[in-house]
Amino acid sequence: MAFIDDIKRTYMQGSMLMRLVFINIGVFLVLHLAVFGAMLFKVPGDEVLQWVELPCDLWLLLRRPWTLVTYMFAHYGLLHILFNMLWLYWLGRIFMDFFSPKQLTGLYLLGGWGGALLFLLAYNLLPAFAGDMIYLVGASASVMAIVVATAVYAPDYKIGLLFLGEVSLKWVVLAVIVIELVGFETNIAGNIAHIGGIIVGAWFGVRLKQGHDITCPLNIAIDALVGLFNGRKFEMPTFRRPKSQKRPSSTGTQQGSAASTQAGAHRPADTVSEEELDIILAKIKASGYDALTDEERDKLFKVSRRRTP
Repeated sequence: MAFIDDIKRTYMQGSMLMRLVFINIGVFLVLHLAVFGAMLFKVPGDEVLQWVELPCDLWLLLRRPWTLVTYMFAHYGLLHILFNMLWLYWLGRIFMDFFSPKQLTGLYLLGGWGGALLFLLAYNLLPAFAGDMIYLVGASASVMAIVVATAVYAPDYKIGLLFLGEVSLKWVVLAVIVIELVGFETNIAGNIAHIGGIIVGAWFGVRLKQGHDITCPLNIAIDALVGLFNGRKFEMPTFRRPKSQKRPSSTGTQQGSAASTQAGAHRPADTVSEEELDIILAKIKASGYDALTDEERDKLFKVSRRRTP
């Protein structure tokens, strides 16, 4: 069918952000079809949805571990998925101005798991929720992680709002968080998960400013798993960055020239990875060259010398 082929082509050629949106919409449609089919056989729709929703009961979760992933891609309410996907697309595009597709995917998953963890802890440890049987569903925690991470990393990024003009991203996100807290009692389980996503997003932004990417271990593990299914030899993921290595002797002249231009200062001979360079360039774009640390300026200098013909 031409329509299906067009969807497949759009999905394969689209960015990771659009793929996440497509997956959420696809799951939304499949769930509605599944519930409709169940109703024809007099099966309650709630019983169908519970197979993808995250239960607060730990024993039930042990029997349905896949819900730790499926819940963050599942929606049933039209307004629920509409607002989540608008936020994901809107703030996700800003996120992609600074970060990579892998970081987007990793943070989406970590944000969802952060929300799930806080939800499970609250409903299994707090007396106020004792005896409740609640299910968690929706991408809100994942989306909140992406939104907050973007605001923490680039707080003064300007976005245009109707009737308000240009507003710094930090104030928009702060308003969203306040609204979440004010309406806490109307959606307790969901808001608890949102807070978990907010914490993960803030953690990502703060740590990345310090030069550490919390999504890196997860993305390494995902790459290894994908490689295993693609027939490549499995290798245990390495989470630590390699220590500094000496450059080949052919670059010795460049190193000597770099040292002489810095009044004899000694520069380490370690290489600069593409990931480190991307982080430095993103920091310059967000806060300017003056925001770089001495170590980051040193790394940028070495890259420029190495790439000069």
